[in-house]
Amino acid sequence: MRFRNTAELDPTQVEDVRGRSGLPGGGLALGGGGLGLVGLIIFIAVQLLSNGQAGSVLGPLEGSTVATQGPGQVDSACQTGADANAREDCRIIGDINSIQAYWGKALSGYTIAKTVFYSGSTPSGCGTASTEVGPFYCPVDKKVYIDLGFFDELRDRFGASTGPLAQAYVLAHEYGHHVQDQLGILDRIGNDRQGANSASVKSELQADCFAGVWAGHAAETGYLTNVTRADVQDALSAAAAVGDDRIQQATQGQVNPETWTHGSSAQREQWFTSGYSSGDPNRCNTFG
Repeated sequence: MRFRNTAELDPTQVEDVRGRSGLPGGGLALGGGGLGLVGLIIFIAVQLLSNGQAGSVLGPLEGSTVATQGPGQVDSACQTGADANAREDCRIIGDINSIQAYWGKALSGYTIAKTVFYSGSTPSGCGTASTEVGPFYCPVDKKVYIDLGFFDELRDRFGASTGPLAQAYVLAHEYGHHVQDQLGILDRIGNDRQGANSASVKSELQADCFAGVWAGHAAETGYLTNVTRADVQDALSAAAAVGDDRIQQATQGQVNPETWTHGSSAQREQWFTSGYSSGDPNRCNTFG
């Protein structure tokens, strides 16, 4: 997967606060599957604490962060598709641009949501975003939060591919939650947050399907040259790596569907594939 060298990136869709000291965040709890796709590599279950922050951490990411530059420098460094082909952070910006370009045409009234690049921790409307939490969408401030060092952890700790489309899948899933937020779908979750048939699992699988829909249209957005079969396999590798069954087997030695929050590896692959093959978000009704 490569970007068109002459594609114009829009770095204003990203807030780069890497290198700044993180401060405790306030606000409401992460809602409606806000942890999203791979935040649940780290979160086996989302708990609502009295101070409104998400808890129940599986384990730290051992401080893995990407802080090779000062805050805000992506504004000048990431301008074209050629920059996206040369740098990881610029490529992620290109992914975000492409994802939002698709939804801007596919969803009437779609509003741009920013992604925050941070290292270590940073405040969010849903509490403190931290390395331990992993990527997530916050419906309170309408932003996606990610420490780019997460991709190293995804590869080293969970054995997933971290190819370009695997990384883009993580972002596309989180923006799938933003789409759900705009459509009012997140309101369906309520307290139904655990179990193989829970609203949380259905929400996460739908976000996987939405990610697949974008991937099927990615080249049409004007940013990417094409998406190859190998790229799709990379995305499927990431989807399978974050299935509840695989995570539980690896961390607990047993699988308990009653505590699932995101769905099995097979389900996650299935719904991404369904979205990619159909290219139709209306085919992503996991609640039906």
